Amino acid sequence: MGSIQLQDILKEYGSQVVLEDLSLEIRTGERVGLVGANGAGKTTLFRLISGLEAPNRGTVTRTKNLGVGMLSQEPQLDSGRTLHEEVGHAFEPLLKLESQLLDLSHLMAEHHDGPKLSELMAEYDKLHARFEAGGGYGFQTRLNEILGGLGFSQADHQLPISALSGGQKCRAALGKLLLEDQQLLLLDEPTNHLDIAATRWLEKFLVGHHGGSVIISHDRYLLDKLATKIIEVERRRISVYPGNYSNFVKVKALRTLTDQRRYENDKEFIEKERAFIAKHIARQRGKEAKGRRTRLERRIASGEFVLEAPKQKNATRFRFKEVDLRADHSVLVCRGLSKRYDDKVLFGGLNLEVRPQDRLGITGSNGTGKSTLLKIALGQVEQDEGTVQLSSRGQAGYYDQEHADLDRSKNVLETVVESRPDLSETQIRSFLGSFLFTGDDVFKPIGKLSGGEQSRTRLAKLILSEPELLILDEPTNHLDIPSREVLEAALTGYTGTIIVVSHDRYFLDRIATRMLMIEHTGHNLYEGNYSYYVEEAERKREAEELQKQPSSRSPKKKQRPTSSASSKQDAQFDALTLSQIEGRIVAGEDELAALHERFADESIYRDPEASRELKSQVKSLQDQLGELNAAWEQRIDQESA
Repeated sequence: MGSIQLQDILKEYGSQVVLEDLSLEIRTGERVGLVGANGAGKTTLFRLISGLEAPNRGTVTRTKNLGVGMLSQEPQLDSGRTLHEEVGHAFEPLLKLESQLLDLSHLMAEHHDGPKLSELMAEYDKLHARFEAGGGYGFQTRLNEILGGLGFSQADHQLPISALSGGQKCRAALGKLLLEDQQLLLLDEPTNHLDIAATRWLEKFLVGHHGGSVIISHDRYLLDKLATKIIEVERRRISVYPGNYSNFVKVKALRTLTDQRRYENDKEFIEKERAFIAKHIARQRGKEAKGRRTRLERRIASGEFVLEAPKQKNATRFRFKEVDLRADHSVLVCRGLSKRYDDKVLFGGLNLEVRPQDRLGITGSNGTGKSTLLKIALGQVEQDEGTVQLSSRGQAGYYDQEHADLDRSKNVLETVVESRPDLSETQIRSFLGSFLFTGDDVFKPIGKLSGGEQSRTRLAKLILSEPELLILDEPTNHLDIPSREVLEAALTGYTGTIIVVSHDRYFLDRIATRMLMIEHTGHNLYEGNYSYYVEEAERKREAEELQKQPSSRSPKKKQRPTSSASSKQDAQFDALTLSQIEGRIVAGEDELAALHERFADESIYRDPEASRELKSQVKSLQDQLGELNAAWEQRIDQESA
């Protein structure tokens, strides 16, 4: 087991201290979640661990030969290669061996007899042993599995890197890193640009990874599934918590409460001591006062006291007005709704009814028309078939993924006041405080805000307007975890109807009471949150697997040939000419290539049973090709003797 140790680290840029007094050990058997607000120093810590940067003070030591792979948010890829070539570059040594074996096979075909053939065959055997030991017959399968799992189709494999979108490049970089099989993976927001199916695939991959991983992520659901330890970066320091993200939340709340009590007690003690010292330092008890001052200063310097108040979460303090919850009307009704673009069908035959106070979460694979459905409901896009009716009783508030509706010349306070001119500035600032805009933050110009700050501004403005219906498209994009928690708190207090498209599973668990899953294969509606959907889908899958299992009276599959059967097969090869054997090898290799292509099929890589069956077929065909190649080599030996 390898490890990386950081001891007494100080990291600063100019006069800005980013990390200080940091000591940490990461072992390869751990899956660590790294959390903290944007700008807290998480990426800087990654760069220290990976060796890309050195600390200003302190040491970073690594176990000898420890392999560390890092995924950054700005991947470096060779734009001159295809997707298959670039991701497969992780197997460059095997690809070189494969090319050398091909060259040798051509040379052996040219030299049917003589000492040159024996020399070529000896070299071929040597390289073949290295190729096989390095996993040469399995790397194409692994490559196809990983590209398929990350959402790439077989047709995508030959796309040049230069033609990929930013999101596709990030997925390609992730695939390349996973194939490198490093002992310790450093993953910076690995689920960005992944849909839920690909994210779940990544979770399973990382659970089965033989080494360790450190993951920076705002995906709290992923951290719940994967993390064995959480490290929080806050106020230039780190705190370590055992367990997953949910346990971190509980333990941190308890620690914060304990630290708050300690802070109050220590503050009271220090104030009393200083009052005594000030009162008696120049009087009869001056010697005692000086001694107490020395002891107090020593204890403060040693870090015995809690001198800073723990950072408290801002609670939403704004009370929402009650909206019309009468059940005599539906907020949204869709009947037989269908939408396609050219030959691509997004969804078809969709029936949906949303009633007052519903909280509908919509999720699924990328490219299935989730955002389009919202735009159809709002009348921004025309459906191809079916009907849609949106209630006209109340105002619908819509949040899309762009920020075009913000006036960059205005500040945060001016922007939000527009939603509720009837409220006082004190009330507005109180509300903005719950959205993490405190003090002079409210006077920041929109044009100088980060993407996350702009998102919070738009969400605060929208929620404060209190429409009867909130329609939200990926509202947690660009938000760090504290900002997501603020949004969840605000929506928890909101009494209207919510329809939200999101890939944030933790958010959907907190907010949604119904789930609409839209996949390429169809759509399903579930009563409950995201976790309920997962449980129901798992029960359905297990029931289907049970039905597929053969009964005890079903005929057994044929056993693989025994050694005696193999000898009979060898005799069968004896009846074939050399060209016939070569023809079977070519046909078998073509069939093997076709099987490899099937690993990119969505129906295969997202179905564990189908994937196992395909692997079995590949293994069987590889065994057959091994026998054919052995027969071919034996025939070459016989003819050259």
